[in-house]
Amino acid sequence: MRPDRAFFDRLADAAKAETLPRFRSGLSVVNKEAGGFDPVTEGDQAAEAAIRQLIEAAFPTHGILGEEHENIRMDSDQLWVIDPIDGTRAFISGVPVWGTLIGFQENGRSVMGLMDQPFTGERYYADGERSWYRGPDGERQIKVRDCGSLENAILFTTSPHLFKGWEVERFQAVQDKVKLFRYGVDCYAYALLAAGHVDLVIETVLKPYDVGALIPIIEQAGGVITTWDGGRPENGGSIIAAGSPAVHAHAMAMLKAR
Repeated sequence: MRPDRAFFDRLADAAKAETLPRFRSGLSVVNKEAGGFDPVTEGDQAAEAAIRQLIEAAFPTHGILGEEHENIRMDSDQLWVIDPIDGTRAFISGVPVWGTLIGFQENGRSVMGLMDQPFTGERYYADGERSWYRGPDGERQIKVRDCGSLENAILFTTSPHLFKGWEVERFQAVQDKVKLFRYGVDCYAYALLAAGHVDLVIETVLKPYDVGALIPIIEQAGGVITTWDGGRPENGGSIIAAGSPAVHAHAMAMLKAR
């Protein structure tokens, strides 16, 4: 039995109660990576714990894959995929483009998902068939747009510095083709794509929890999201999402050329 919208909202509200009071509050940050900077805050940890508690109570046989706590029941046919604060760097910088990601998989396929941005009051949700927006200007079903060609596309990536080796040249080639490119909005970029505001998102080194909730939001809005070689995106890695199959195919062909 699938969870309903009300349960997803309960999860997002529980996370919001932990994240929003800590946003722009001067909270402490812990670096998880000895050789670089991979920040985590008490907001990340508390929000994921709150989400997990509700899932465990309502669906005790479901698996949970999360960023901040131990994965459990990974062999379950029903799996929750959680990133309590996607965009922690934005969060600690006071920029409201981070989000709470809550995804739900059945038999390895992402089928439902929610992205919540508590500061702006926006929620993007995929119910298994369609994608929805709820925010200060009301609620509505959302759809991707078809910009016609790569040359007309608006492209987002979190940071071009994440690309390494041959990826740098290939990403640059795509970026040189598009009409407009912007950096630095993490999961919010995928929500904007699903809502028909941008056309292309290209990223690398993603973890399953970075993308799990976003896959159904994009697909159920009519978009395309895959790995750079055209595979399913549930395991993360190098990811490309687009509002139209033609733009996706053109960009993917350029990214694969080596």
